[in-house]
Amino acid sequence: MHILFLSDNFPPEVNAPASRTLEHCREWVKAGHKVTVITCAPNFPKGKLFDGYKNKLWQSEEMSGIRIIRVWTYITSNEGFAKRILDYISFMIAATIASLFVRRVDIIVGTSPQFFTACAAWAVSILKWRPWIFELRDIWPESIRVVNAMENSRLLNMMEKLELFLYKRANAIISVTHSFKRNLIERGIDGSKIHVITNGVDLERFTPMKKDISLVKKLDLEGKFVAGYVGTHGLAHGLDTLINAAQILANDPQAKDFRILMLGDGANRHSLKNMAFELGLTNIIFIDSVPKEAVAHYWSLLDVSIIHLIKSKLFTSVIPSKLFECMAMGIPVLHGVKGESADIVKSNEIGLTFEPQDATALVAGLKLLKQDETLKKRLGKNGILAARKFDRLALAKDMLIILQTVADQ
Repeated sequence: MHILFLSDNFPPEVNAPASRTLEHCREWVKAGHKVTVITCAPNFPKGKLFDGYKNKLWQSEEMSGIRIIRVWTYITSNEGFAKRILDYISFMIAATIASLFVRRVDIIVGTSPQFFTACAAWAVSILKWRPWIFELRDIWPESIRVVNAMENSRLLNMMEKLELFLYKRANAIISVTHSFKRNLIERGIDGSKIHVITNGVDLERFTPMKKDISLVKKLDLEGKFVAGYVGTHGLAHGLDTLINAAQILANDPQAKDFRILMLGDGANRHSLKNMAFELGLTNIIFIDSVPKEAVAHYWSLLDVSIIHLIKSKLFTSVIPSKLFECMAMGIPVLHGVKGESADIVKSNEIGLTFEPQDATALVAGLKLLKQDETLKKRLGKNGILAARKFDRLALAKDMLIILQTVADQ
């Protein structure tokens, strides 16, 4: 089977869509299938080309047996709605045209979060007369409305009609959460064609490891209790809550050995750094995005991981992918997200939950895990065991069965 996969994020980018796509496609190649990925030149999230790449009309490479075709797009940083829409639309057009030159395709997959990639997958399916699958990573554009990134409700309403059109036209939908599936069924989409393949973790890459001594010394973390957030610093993440928590800790004479590490980039990164600077905080450390192979070494620094999203009904349906990496590395979680992901934390006893956007509750959780070493170790061990249920290899095989079934039909 020849699988054509459209995704505007792909390694060496290190966000969740890029990692999931690579790890799934790599396993499908190992299973004997041919995989072609159409993507753009790596530039996320800063909107700057990675070293060694150019923003050309067409460039091709191979990675883990996967044929990668990179097309020209309008490149911009991950901030500013209008410019990002131009970015998405340029990829939609370029990917559709490039797909015409990929021969003998059996099935097409288009992945979100933004659905313009799915638009391209739908168009290619018509041009090639082949089935297509919508991989649903986010309820978009509703997530735009939630974070007030756009005020034009008429345009958002039009985009939601397009969203529903794509759901209905897809031969199958693969959702990353059960909540997304319920959302679509409530909106009239046939539940029999919606399948759930959650995010997961590469258990070979993310395993328990001792703190990286060189990084501990470099960041002056010796003897410190380190909590950390690793990932996108976006509007939806509400990371000012972490800044507020750092301020509470800074004002507490008994909490001088706490450090909060924030690794990543995104639309709110600059304002968060300014906020910490204006408050004079020295207990919070900002680190720019690092290559994928280095991420686990920074995870190793953490005594506890913080996962957070703003308080919204929409985000109760989200499962942050970093949750599975924490589990695999045996790092207990302080989880400020309600809904399906909180259920995973509670049912597997891998961390503590707290009310989103409540800095005081976050601080209470940090202090508890620092004081109760037995609890911290137990939560970490539970995470390692629970991670086996979210092994990326097994999930890739499950998704492959769905692709094969749809292609055969």
